[in-house]
Amino acid sequence: MAMLSKPLVRITMLFLLLAVVETGWLHTLRPLENRLSDLFVRQQAQHLEPDPQIVIVDIDDASLARMQDVAGNWPWPRAVHGELVRGIAAQHPAAIVFDILFSERDQYRPESDRQFNEALGASDNIYFPMIRRDPVLDAKGAPLAQIAPMLGLTRTDKAAPDARVALLPPLAIDPRHWRSGTINFEEDADGVGRRYQLYTDVRGWLIPSLPARVAADLGYPVPHQDDMILAWRGKARSFRHISYAELYEDFGREHPLRPRDEFTGKIVVVGTAASGLHDVRVTPVASLYPGMEILATALDNLKNRRMMQAAPQWFAPLLAFALIVALGAAFLRGTNALRAGLRLAVASMLLLGGSYLATGRLYLLPVLAPLLLAWACYFSCALAEYLRERRSREQAVQMFSRFVNPHVVKELIAHGGLNRAGESRQITVLFSDIRGFTTLSERHTPQEVVALLNRYFSLQVEVIFRHGGSLDKFIGDAIMAFWGAPLDDAEHARHAVEAALEMAEVLQRFKQEIGESEPGFDVGIGIHSGPAVVGLIGSEQRREYTAIGDTVNLASRIEGLTKGVSRILVSRDTKELCGDAFDFQSFGSYKVKGREQEVELFAPTLRRNKP
Repeated sequence: MAMLSKPLVRITMLFLLLAVVETGWLHTLRPLENRLSDLFVRQQAQHLEPDPQIVIVDIDDASLARMQDVAGNWPWPRAVHGELVRGIAAQHPAAIVFDILFSERDQYRPESDRQFNEALGASDNIYFPMIRRDPVLDAKGAPLAQIAPMLGLTRTDKAAPDARVALLPPLAIDPRHWRSGTINFEEDADGVGRRYQLYTDVRGWLIPSLPARVAADLGYPVPHQDDMILAWRGKARSFRHISYAELYEDFGREHPLRPRDEFTGKIVVVGTAASGLHDVRVTPVASLYPGMEILATALDNLKNRRMMQAAPQWFAPLLAFALIVALGAAFLRGTNALRAGLRLAVASMLLLGGSYLATGRLYLLPVLAPLLLAWACYFSCALAEYLRERRSREQAVQMFSRFVNPHVVKELIAHGGLNRAGESRQITVLFSDIRGFTTLSERHTPQEVVALLNRYFSLQVEVIFRHGGSLDKFIGDAIMAFWGAPLDDAEHARHAVEAALEMAEVLQRFKQEIGESEPGFDVGIGIHSGPAVVGLIGSEQRREYTAIGDTVNLASRIEGLTKGVSRILVSRDTKELCGDAFDFQSFGSYKVKGREQEVELFAPTLRRNKP
């Protein structure tokens, strides 16, 4: 058992090491883990509705077409946005958040910019985006100490006084209206955006994102962390969308058709979902998700304090460790591979189901990588066990082919014969010993003696196999065989006697082969039936399939009594088991060493009236 378990221990240890390296450092399975979590997030999100207090004024394709006569081609004069702002601000919204960059002044229509800024002066809850540029440009950027008050930056204890940053602020807006935040939406390594930046730390200066700036001003708690994992609600375009053109036109009517409190107390996001403006991103919810809805989702998360939480870093390694250890222990205990696989399948379904439910509770549980590692470990262990079992069967075939007919070997292995090792069986034991072997050895060279014995043993073993017997061993010039094991044989006594009678005939033919020069060459055959222990017996290094017990000893003693009496002698137990299959001649009772009662012996012959 210890030797067989070594490969399983090695496999288990290897996968434990692999689990630590993969879940702790490599993360090569993270893209698959992300895809699974995205699926769960998407399925959970489609049953949810976003916050109705966040609405989107959408510059959609229809708005671009309908505003053509009023504003011309995009980008429109900013005075148009000013008119929209006045109309929305009149309804006292919680905030107006633009998802449109105003990073350049309109050189051709400066009056339009001025009108836009005049419109902004009437409200203090209008917010604009800015872009955090590539950090390699920071050396040529603006001094953070100077722009911090204008942009609402936070100076920490670690803030460097000479720090600079490369930003793209809303330069078309008067700095006194700069309520800004970044809208950099960074994608993960697999190209999917799942997080939204809350603060960008530039040498100790914290630059807020636009959702963080809006949330902080509205009194919503903003976590003190770099980013947050977005908790999505609904499919793409699930937020309430209001066409920019329809709203603009309604504000211009003498008698508006839309409700006058449509935006009261709401967060209004002004952005574009027009296909020609390409403001879309890849998210877990959709591959073409409007950028303004990502901003709205971030605001929703902060307003309602519902963002996804990642599991602790130790969760995945611990889960992988537990699964692999459980698998290794199951295989080491000898659990059937199919049963172990079913258990792992049940555990996989439970873990995947638990991960799905946890996603609904805004908790991401990374179970896929541990499960994939566990399944890889399972298949490796199962393969190792299969190969071990195959080697065991091959060794069994090789071993038993020395003792029984090859056809019997196949049947034995097919019925799991090795599992019968070490059991008590009713068998018939045959001992055959050569008479005159000493004289034979004196008259021939060793090479000739070996050749004669090999030829004789080959002939006799063929007879034993043909009658369904098992060859136990060669003891010098003697043969030990038995019937009734390893396969069941209800007529083991009759088959043994039949083999003995044919062995006597084969002896005569063999004597003719070697000629009359060996007149003293003969055999004695003793047979006895009874209980014996049969199985693989020996050391760890070498085992033999053999039979031991009093039945074996008595068969050997009977063979010793054949000299000068009969070529074949059987005990009464064997005679009675043969029934009327043979004629028997009684040779009386004999005292046998190790037994108090005498043993009655018989010589079998083929029945004269046997058809």
